Amino acid sequence: MTRAVSVVVTASAPSSRAGAVWQHNVAMRPDNDGDPIAAHSLSPRELKELLAAERAGEPFLVFRDHDGRLCLFVLRRDPRTITIGRREETELSIAWDGEVSGLHAELEYLGGEWMVVDDGISTNGTFVNDDRVNGRQRLRNSDRIRIGRTILAYNAAQISSASETETAGEHPKLAPLTDTQRRVLTALCRPYRDGTGYATPASNKQIADEVFLSVDAVKMHLRTLFSRFDLSELPQNRKRARLAELALRSGVISKRDLV
Repeated sequence: MTRAVSVVVTASAPSSRAGAVWQHNVAMRPDNDGDPIAAHSLSPRELKELLAAERAGEPFLVFRDHDGRLCLFVLRRDPRTITIGRREETELSIAWDGEVSGLHAELEYLGGEWMVVDDGISTNGTFVNDDRVNGRQRLRNSDRIRIGRTILAYNAAQISSASETETAGEHPKLAPLTDTQRRVLTALCRPYRDGTGYATPASNKQIADEVFLSVDAVKMHLRTLFSRFDLSELPQNRKRARLAELALRSGVISKRDLV
C-alpha cells in the first residue's frame, strides 16, 4: 500500500505554535497494532526525519493520522500545559478518532519532566503502556500513550535519563550471566551499536545465526533473561526492546560489546 507521509516538525518552525509540513509518497507497511514506529514500519525518509527531530533536542510525540501519515508534535516548554482531544481548539487535535473525547487529556511540563494527565476528564480513558492513567503519570522515553484508538509514541530526545530516580528494585543486582546468556543479550542489542533511538532489537533468527544456536534455544535463553530483568509481566511486544534498553542502561552490555 502506498500512502502519503506527513511529517510535522514544530522544532524547525519559527513560531512555537506553527509547524512545517513535508509530504512524501512512500511505500508503507500495514498498521502494526497502531504503533506509529513499530519495528520495520518506517520508510527511510521517515526514519531520517525522526532522527533529525531527535537531534534537535526537544521531546516530541510521534503518531499517524487517519490517512496513515506520520506526524511529529514537538513538546515545547512554553506553554507548560498542552491539551489533547478531538476538538480543533486543543493544541494536539485528534479529530479523526471518534473514541477521543473533545477534551481528553493534558500534557504538563513540571520540574524538567513531561507528564500525561487524565483525572477523569475523558470518557474512554488514557493509557500509558496499556496501564490506565489515574491522575498524573510521568513519561519515559519510548512510552506509548493510547488515546482512543490512536497511539502516541513519546521520544524524550535530549532529556537525560540520569535525572530519573531509580525505583527500588527496578534494576536489581543480577547474578553473573552465563557466557551463552551474555552472547544472546549482546546479539539482541547489536542493532543499537550506532546509538540511534530508532533501532529495533535483533530477531530470534538473527541472534541464532550470530551465536550458532537454534531459534528454540534463543527463545529459551530470552525467556530466562526476561525473568532475570523482571520483565515477565510486560506485554510480549515490549519485552525485547525493554530488555535491550535495560541491558545497555545498566551497563550489563556496553557499547564496546556491540562493535
